[in-house]
Amino acid sequence: MNPVIEILSQGEEITTGQIADTNAAWLSQQAVVLGFNVARHNAVGDKLMDLVQVLRDIAMRADCCICTGGLGPTSDDLTAEAVAQAFDRPLLFDEIAFNQIRQFFANRQRIMPECNRKQALLPKDALRLDNLWGTAPGFALQAGRCWFAFAPGVPAEMRQMFLAYIKPELQNRFVLQPSRLITIKTAGIGESDLQERIDTIEIPPQVQLGFRAEWGEVQTKLLFPGGYPQDNQDRLENRIVSLLGDAVYAVAENDCQDNDLVSVVAKSMAEKSYTLSAVETLSQGLLAAKLAGMPWLLNSVYERAIEKLFHDFNLSYDRENLISSSQALAQAVQSKTDASMISVQLYSGQDCTQSNSENAVTVTTVLLVNGEFKQSIRILAGDLKRKQHQAVLLVLDVLRRYLQGKAIV
Repeated sequence: MNPVIEILSQGEEITTGQIADTNAAWLSQQAVVLGFNVARHNAVGDKLMDLVQVLRDIAMRADCCICTGGLGPTSDDLTAEAVAQAFDRPLLFDEIAFNQIRQFFANRQRIMPECNRKQALLPKDALRLDNLWGTAPGFALQAGRCWFAFAPGVPAEMRQMFLAYIKPELQNRFVLQPSRLITIKTAGIGESDLQERIDTIEIPPQVQLGFRAEWGEVQTKLLFPGGYPQDNQDRLENRIVSLLGDAVYAVAENDCQDNDLVSVVAKSMAEKSYTLSAVETLSQGLLAAKLAGMPWLLNSVYERAIEKLFHDFNLSYDRENLISSSQALAQAVQSKTDASMISVQLYSGQDCTQSNSENAVTVTTVLLVNGEFKQSIRILAGDLKRKQHQAVLLVLDVLRRYLQGKAIV
């Protein structure tokens, strides 16, 4: 059985919802891949006795706990004090930690405030975890059943400390069978349709099936336990990909972050040496923002007033025939650019570019490439921000389907 791990986050800003607990999400992903069973996410505000009690509870029920936050120099940073009280480990001054903190300020030609001295107080017999990226040293210790690791709450510092010190300790201390997480990413298919297709497959009880829906895409997640036969993994993965068909744009392992829709399109555009000129209306320049820095995006035009856009190109706008109008505009743009691809986005319906508009609109995306037109028509609803993101994803999905040789819907 996989060892049980819990994630503990300390800070009033988390319990009151002022910030999202991205540390817990990131640590859980890391722990699952290593082979842990993530049992709980805990969050405690800046109350000493609440923190003392949750530490004692975790020590009795978990094999491991990673705690973030509460290691700073201010009065609301209570983690070290709570550990001292919870496990009867008095705080002792660590000279090495103190010198590291002073050096941090010296390197920046600043005088260390006296309150930072507090950060060099660590629980007795704790393993110091050096912080090479900030002022708050971490520490680790065994208490009851549980091995605890305490890291700063600043995400960049926490991640560096985890990778440098905590992860190697976990791999040395525990017998782990790494799990394998497969994420099948789809665009242009709804959650209900996707669920109905997958319902035709019997998922083995050892495999965890999950879904994550975002604007314009759905992710199907398969978590295979350590030791699960590779042939069986491949068979199940391939069957699901086959059922989902052209909607699948990428398959990522262990939540690899370089397989989002933008990355997939960018890689294919570069490999095939295509260039793009884009016209945006509904998305209001968001497509260009998402593609910022891409050398293959030669230019992008955003015009809120569609009639003016056509007037600028000496064209007539037929609002009753979006496809015909989009194709005419694409040809006009093609005559003024060296891009090998032209993308045109138009919409019909009431003006939805106002921030408070939730009017449903019909959006047409036309792609002109090699003298041929490819198009997709969708109805989008929701607030402006939602429609903007969906409109961008429609353009990207048309691009990737063409680049991957799949049907455009």
